[in-house]
Amino acid sequence: MKKRRSVLALLLVAALTVVLGGCQDGKDGKADSSDTTSSQVSTESTPTGEPVMGGSITVGIPQDIEDSLDPHKSVAAGTKEILFNIYEGLVKPDEEGNLNDAVAESHSISEDGKVYTFKLRNGVKFHDGTTVTAEDVKYSIERCAGINGDGTPLVEAFSNVDKVEIPDESTIDIYLKEADTEFLAYLTVAIVPEHVEDLEADPVGTGPFHYVSRSPQENIVLEKFSDYWDTENQAYLDKVTFRIVKDSNAVVTNLKSGTLDMYARLSSTQTAQLAEDSDFTIYDGGMNLVQALYLNNAVEPLNNVKVRQALCYAANRQEVLDMIADGKGTIIGSSMFPAFGKYYVPELSERYNQDIEKAKELLKEAGYPDGFELTITVPNNYQQHIDTAQVLVEQLKAIGVTAKIQQVEWDSWLSDVYADRKFQSTVVGVDAAYLTGRALLERFTSTSSKNFINYSNEEYDKLYQQVKTSTDEEEQVELYKKMETLLCDDAANLYIEDMACEVALRSDFAGYQFYPLYVQDMAKIYKVK
Repeated sequence: MKKRRSVLALLLVAALTVVLGGCQDGKDGKADSSDTTSSQVSTESTPTGEPVMGGSITVGIPQDIEDSLDPHKSVAAGTKEILFNIYEGLVKPDEEGNLNDAVAESHSISEDGKVYTFKLRNGVKFHDGTTVTAEDVKYSIERCAGINGDGTPLVEAFSNVDKVEIPDESTIDIYLKEADTEFLAYLTVAIVPEHVEDLEADPVGTGPFHYVSRSPQENIVLEKFSDYWDTENQAYLDKVTFRIVKDSNAVVTNLKSGTLDMYARLSSTQTAQLAEDSDFTIYDGGMNLVQALYLNNAVEPLNNVKVRQALCYAANRQEVLDMIADGKGTIIGSSMFPAFGKYYVPELSERYNQDIEKAKELLKEAGYPDGFELTITVPNNYQQHIDTAQVLVEQLKAIGVTAKIQQVEWDSWLSDVYADRKFQSTVVGVDAAYLTGRALLERFTSTSSKNFINYSNEEYDKLYQQVKTSTDEEEQVELYKKMETLLCDDAANLYIEDMACEVALRSDFAGYQFYPLYVQDMAKIYKVK
């Protein structure tokens, strides 16, 4: 009998960060939280028994860490989900979207939203045994802001940091150039030791696991950090091995053979192959990302808005969900997923219901009455994206667009598509690295280094500048919604879905938790007695 646990919803329905103005949440020094609801319902039997301290687990991942082990330089979601176990910030997100004090013991924010003050937790240790100091925190924040480097921020949101001061050995004051009521969400960024010169070769953080080794294209090994500051929430497991399985066809074989104990983001085919296997529990949840056919707005013919709109009208997104995931997932219409409840605009999902005749007319008006050729570049280690591209190829034939799929290695996708923007279109999922609307929408401003689709709209840029200077939460929410609507109206991308997420976990383990961010929290998982 298959064991299934369903996560029905994880909706961020209120403030994701501190609210300034009329409501003074967060001024008492306690960690702020987004008002979230999390529902987990077991529809069939799940592992029971007391957690056991100790043991090891092998987790399958579809790609190696190709960008950086340096937490301030990593960009790939697959990298960040591993580094989540090694590093922590002044605050840390939990599975319900709360921002809890971590390296900091408490915090407060000035009335004008320009000064963030943190009292540091006493005795927090780095993995090399040294104690976290105020100088380490100052160094970490200044490093992200580019203050102690060449002036280029490593994290874009930190370009607003004016200076960091240490009033005493347990206090940090972060001064911003302009008020920013969402900045707390970015302070989940890793605190690192100033004395470690190369975090790429020697990752040192404060998290529940410490880095042991990496064998390129084979595995990444972590072990429990015995001096972890949060004694009530230490990791259960002694060792976690992330094993690279680039061939999606080998995932189920490796699970059944015992080579893997866990694999996240199964395809519907893989889930079906494990359906009757009592050795595994399948956990259901949302992936919390924006899957789309991302379009390079700077190359012909995709630099024509009518062409992009035609592609959107040609697609049947429900058919995509039906074909790749048995109908699971949530259709979306812009760069925001449902978990960010207060920002999400559900009606945008109806903006481009399939209309083949309208799509043909738009192509004719754009000067492409006979269609055109389109290359869809897809990373070859994500079967769901490959499957999605295959469905789109068939659907686009109806309007005369001849699409072909180009599969590339993940590191090539990162360098050629994401960094160098040498592509026409690509199917991937974009996640939010931080619990803020900005994390999903800032990347489409014309000057953003993350704007890999080359979207450019003056009105969009102006709206974003208004968001940055606003200290009124309701105003911010409405501005973000206008930005989402512009992305939809301009058909910046062919938006498809927030994908369903199914996770296979061997039945002698339990404790898996879904987050509103793209992470794998291995500290929560334990062996069942």
